[in-house]
Amino acid sequence: MRITSKGQVTIPANIREKTGLLPHTDVEFIHDDNGVRIVPAPLPSGQSRGQRLADHLRGKSDVAMSTDEIMALTRKS
Repeated sequence: MRITSKGQVTIPANIREKTGLLPHTDVEFIHDDNGVRIVPAPLPSGQSRGQRLADHLRGKSDVAMSTDEIMALTRKS
């Protein structure tokens, strides 16, 4: 794997999945005697990973159905 001229590198999908590095996850680089590690940045206080994901998804839907209509569809047998 090479670092681009802009200093970018792609984290392989299997590593992203195993470590929970979702799109738009903030990360930190930690440099120590063993090299460099990429770790998820601490979440803002009071905000869970689920809340961060919900905030990211809020307003992205293009379905013209109400919540009640969607729930009725999922409950049909």
